Amino acid sequence: MKMNNFSAGGRATAGVWMVVACGLALGSTMMGMRVEAQSSDAKAAAKTDGEVNQTIFLKNVTQQNDLGDIQTSLRNLLLKARVYEIPSQNAIAVHGSPEDVAQAEKLVAELDKPRASYRLTFTLTGAENSKNGAGQTFTLVAGSGEKTIFKKGGRVPIVTGHYDAETTTANSQVQYMDVGLTIEVTAVGVADGVGLKSKVEQSSVSEEKSGVGAQDPVFQQAVLEATTTVPLGKPMVLGSIGNPETGHKQEISVVAEQVK
Repeated sequence: MKMNNFSAGGRATAGVWMVVACGLALGSTMMGMRVEAQSSDAKAAAKTDGEVNQTIFLKNVTQQNDLGDIQTSLRNLLLKARVYEIPSQNAIAVHGSPEDVAQAEKLVAELDKPRASYRLTFTLTGAENSKNGAGQTFTLVAGSGEKTIFKKGGRVPIVTGHYDAETTTANSQVQYMDVGLTIEVTAVGVADGVGLKSKVEQSSVSEEKSGVGAQDPVFQQAVLEATTTVPLGKPMVLGSIGNPETGHKQEISVVAEQVK
């Protein structure tokens, strides 16, 4: 009987150990799953931490608008990357994956090109009562997309003021107005040549007297504004300006040549 009781107790003890062993095995499996999950999280974190920062310095951009245009282009093309402009350093900062940073550097290299410059030669050919007169030639260099202004002439003083009734003295001020020739141009390189937006203005003091005051001059002015495409190396007539009272007319033409 004792042996039977002992044997039964031994079987019971063995059963307990089997349950404990199963529990330990299950616990080890759960721990393994947790370790694997933590490993996956660590890989995901490592992938996120794999993003890099890169500062790209621009060599040819000289205007704030150009820097902003490049930043906008990168933001529109690299949707997952973060792009910031640094005006004080003339640079672009990029945060993203190594692939995004490499793509940003490639795009900046394509966009950061030196501006083309153009030599513009304007010729004003005069005609007095339809008889051809001598022409005047003026040459200026304009950077692509930048306004260039040329002036030739003088400045005429204009007296302005008011009468002080209390002191019976006249307080006057003098302002000056430019007279002569003024040429304003904005040139942009296009496939067929140069896109040219130009304004040519001729002004002078008339011999006619003002009806407002004897000291007030009367100005004559003629203005030609044109927007056109000028082929490189070929003269193009922009138009003519003239004075119908005197019959004096000037035909304006321009020749564009690329400097660099």
